Amino acid sequence: MEVVQVLHMNKGEGETSYAKNSKVQSKIISITKTVTEEAIIELLCKNLPESMGIADLGCSSGPNTLTVISEIIDIIYSKCSNLGCPTPELRICLNDLYSNDFNDVFGSLPAFYNKLKEEKGTDFGQCFITGVPGSFYGRLFPRKSMHFVHSSSSLHWLSQVPSGLDSKASTGINKGRIYISKTSPQSVLDSYMLQFQKDFSLFLKSRSNEIVPGGCMVLSFTGRKSMDPTSIESCHQWELLAQALMNMVSEGLVPEEKVDTFNAPYYGPCAEELELEVQKEGSFIMDRLEAFEIDWDGGVDMPNTINGTLSSGQRVAKAIRAVIESMLESHFGRDIMDDLFQRHADLVDKHLAKTRTKYTNLVIHLVRKG
Repeated sequence: MEVVQVLHMNKGEGETSYAKNSKVQSKIISITKTVTEEAIIELLCKNLPESMGIADLGCSSGPNTLTVISEIIDIIYSKCSNLGCPTPELRICLNDLYSNDFNDVFGSLPAFYNKLKEEKGTDFGQCFITGVPGSFYGRLFPRKSMHFVHSSSSLHWLSQVPSGLDSKASTGINKGRIYISKTSPQSVLDSYMLQFQKDFSLFLKSRSNEIVPGGCMVLSFTGRKSMDPTSIESCHQWELLAQALMNMVSEGLVPEEKVDTFNAPYYGPCAEELELEVQKEGSFIMDRLEAFEIDWDGGVDMPNTINGTLSSGQRVAKAIRAVIESMLESHFGRDIMDDLFQRHADLVDKHLAKTRTKYTNLVIHLVRKG
C-alpha cells in the first residue's frame, strides 16, 4: 500500500465525510489552542518579521482547516494590536497529501477572505494562502522561509507500512491483527518503532531546514502515556476493527489472507520516544510537552441522522471511517465498508458499556535552535 497515494480523509459533505465526522479533531484543536497561542506570542515578542511564514501540516479539508488558520491569524492580529504595530504580511501554506480535497479548501477561501476583511478591517496586512501538496516526511518549503509550523492529528500517520509488514510480504507475520497488539510478535513491535523513529527524525530534519532560527512548531497527535506500545490506550481501537474483520472472515465475507497482510501505517508514540528523537536530531529545543485525554467520540454529540440519534459506537465508527476508509477500501474493496463499520460500531458500543476508554493525545512546542 502506497500511503502517499491512498491516504486521505473522506471527501464531500455526505454522512461518512470527514467534514461531518471530525468533531474529535476539532476538540483536539480547541484543547491545544492555549499552547499555540503562547508559542506564537513568545515568537512575536522575540522578533516581529515583516513577512511571516506559517504552515499547517496535514491540513485536511472541511471546517477544521480554516478554523486553525483563523485562530492563528487572530492570535497574531491581537498581539500586534497590543504592541501597537502593523501585522506582518502572512504567507500561509496548507499542506496535505496529493489526494487531499484541496478543491474544497480553495472553494471556501473567498468567504474566508471576506470575513477576514470584515473583522480586521482594510488596514490588516496582506494574507496569502497557498496549498502545498506532498508528504511532510521530506522537504516542502524553501530554506528558512517558515516562522511557525502547526500540525494537529497527523503525525501519528507513518510514511509507509513498516518494512516486512506491507501487503507485498509473502506471508503475514501479524496474523489476525491490523496493528500492534499484545499477541503480536516482538518483530512487529520493533518494525513499528523503527519506522516511527525514521519518520519523525526525517520530519524534524526537514523542518529544521525550513524554519528560521528562533521559529517554532506546535505539534499534536495521538500517542500514549505508557511506554508499552501494546497498552489498551494505544491499540484497542485497532483491535476492535480487526475483530470486526475477523468476524467477517469467519462468515466467508473476507479472505483471511487479506487481514493477515494489512497493517495500519500508524504509530502512537509515548513522550519518552518523542523526547529521544528530538534530542537525537538536535535542531530543536523541546519547550513544552503535555498529554491529555479525550473520549473516543470526542465527548460531544454529533447531529442526528435521518435514522435518529447515533449511539457512541456509531459516532466513533463514523469518525474512524471518515479517516481510514480510503486505506481499507484500497486493500479490502468498497463492497464491505458499510457492513464492516456497522460491526465495528457494535463492538465499540459493547466495549464502552464496560469501560470508558479514552484517546491519549500529546502536544509539543519545539523551538528551532539558532
